[in-house]
Amino acid sequence: MIERYTLPEMGNLWNENYKLQTWLQVEIAVCEAQAELGYIPSEAVAEIKSKANFDPQRVLEIEAEVRHDMIAFLTNVNEYVGDAGRYIHLGLTSSDVLDTALALQLVASLDVLLLRLEDLIQAIRHKAREHRYTVMIGRSHGIHAEPMTFGFKLAGWLAEVLRHQERLQILRKTIAVGKISGAVGTYANIEPRVEAIACQKLGLKPDTASTQVISRDIHADYVQQLALVAASIERFAVEIRNLQKTDVLEVEEFFAKGQKGSSAMPHKRNPIRSERLTGMARLVRSHAGAALENVALWHERDISHSSVERVVLPDACILTHFMLHEITDLVTNLLVYPQNMERNLNCYGGVVFSQRVLLTLIDKGLKREEAYAIVQQNAHTAWNQPEGNFRDLISKDPRVTQNLSSAEIETCFDPQQHLRHLDQVYQRLGI
Repeated sequence: MIERYTLPEMGNLWNENYKLQTWLQVEIAVCEAQAELGYIPSEAVAEIKSKANFDPQRVLEIEAEVRHDMIAFLTNVNEYVGDAGRYIHLGLTSSDVLDTALALQLVASLDVLLLRLEDLIQAIRHKAREHRYTVMIGRSHGIHAEPMTFGFKLAGWLAEVLRHQERLQILRKTIAVGKISGAVGTYANIEPRVEAIACQKLGLKPDTASTQVISRDIHADYVQQLALVAASIERFAVEIRNLQKTDVLEVEEFFAKGQKGSSAMPHKRNPIRSERLTGMARLVRSHAGAALENVALWHERDISHSSVERVVLPDACILTHFMLHEITDLVTNLLVYPQNMERNLNCYGGVVFSQRVLLTLIDKGLKREEAYAIVQQNAHTAWNQPEGNFRDLISKDPRVTQNLSSAEIETCFDPQQHLRHLDQVYQRLGI
């Protein structure tokens, strides 16, 4: 179980200091592994661990001269360590440290994301339980379809987020991969045993077959999974935006005291947070495309992926983290208007119960084509009149009344007929 208080906020996992700290963590783990195998003196490792440090500003100063970030970092570390520093980075190439340390950042980021995802799961579960029996109209193509409940709509959201939780838990294992295999990955100057020990110390597993870098399909998978999370959040946000339309107004984003919706129109209460989430999802999705482009590198490595990852990895993690925070708060404080849901459900005299009338007429022996024509005619008549009333038209149509009693017609307009099997879905989700 991940403890919340041990985890920094997402932004802190991607600052320069944290990045260099993970580099040093990898270097020390390799030194410890080398010492365990007798390749370097244990006294030197003790000295390295006690003295090793870095100054991010000094690293940048050195990098400005040498034009190589890893060399600049090692130079600065050795300014603190002194003579024992000659045992640091023995047999390694820069990517051994860069890729292994990056795995540590990505794992730590996933831990934070999984906690935020759990918050969202609980928020949706609570709201779905609260509105389990809140009847509303279901829509397809943006058009009224058949009755459902708002809790059932949220149940669909919950199932989707639970799938994301499962995917991210698998992804945490997939991304927790290090490589300490040297230039082109052949272990020419370092033993695989060093890699195994160092990775174990870091909570990683050795890459199965690295080149000079860990293959970028792993990182592309990471960003694509975050893009999927963002896509679901966008789906929820778009639904809220649609349900908040003035002529629908079944739900509404919480509007704080003193909040203003428009500089020109004082009446406005706009779904600004949902709109913001929609825009952010576009950014995260775009990063998935860039991550896929990173997979095809020249031969055993090039660094065309590096400049991309400096942007897309922290940005995707930070954006997804913020989006999870926003949607969780949005769902928790969402304003729900059951009276408006009931009003919309009964629009045009309950025209959305047309299928129940159709099926009941068929049960009475009418041919499907005949029954469909009767119901459709009455439904369209009601739909095209300002005060159209499908129920009233059906109750007065002799083609219906000669087959159905008043009680049978009444039953056709009972929304509970549409909800009687929903308990099975709620049970699957533990709502």
